[in-house]
Amino acid sequence: MKSITINGLERESVGKVATKALRNAGKVPCVVYGGDAPIHFSADEIAFKDLVYTPEVHTVVIALNNGTKVECILQDIQFHPVTDKILHIDFYQIFDDKEVTLEIPVRLLGNSRGVRNGGTLRIVNRKLRVKALPANLPDFIEADITEMRIGHKMYIGAIEQENFKIMHPDNTVICQVRTSRTAVNDADDDEEENEAGADVAEAPAENAAEAPAES
Repeated sequence: MKSITINGLERESVGKVATKALRNAGKVPCVVYGGDAPIHFSADEIAFKDLVYTPEVHTVVIALNNGTKVECILQDIQFHPVTDKILHIDFYQIFDDKEVTLEIPVRLLGNSRGVRNGGTLRIVNRKLRVKALPANLPDFIEADITEMRIGHKMYIGAIEQENFKIMHPDNTVICQVRTSRTAVNDADDDEEENEAGADVAEAPAENAAEAPAES
């Protein structure tokens, strides 16, 4: 999984007055949990744009002004209800030998047969909870929808899970192809393909019958 680095300043005061002053200065108060003790720090709001405003998921290295570097993941984020400015971020420290659970985006591959026939693709789960060691966390989960026909659903059980575990039941639906008014029957495609194949096969026999007999 990709990682990004955020440079932060360790916070000595964590009271409301100090927190408000940080926000007024364009900085975001943050906390890292999961270690021996919580780590309080702040960073410029713009430093989080590649972490927050993206569909991708990253691990994060917090590089503090005292030389400390902490590897973690985003756990929670609070936005202002009116301005959408970032108010506070919680991180969770991760370790190489401890599994972590994280929501990973789903990436659909291929062009569904059902969609080509006029069906509508509905994505039910755009992200899935995955548990793995930090080194084995995937950037995304691939789901090949090429062979999905109208009425078909793709379940968690169809996804290969080698170095990670998806924390959902196998019957959880990832996506489905629904019918629509313009949809055609997938079976009609099979019949047309079979008829086309039969025409090609019969053509040599017809041409042979029309050929003049040799003396």
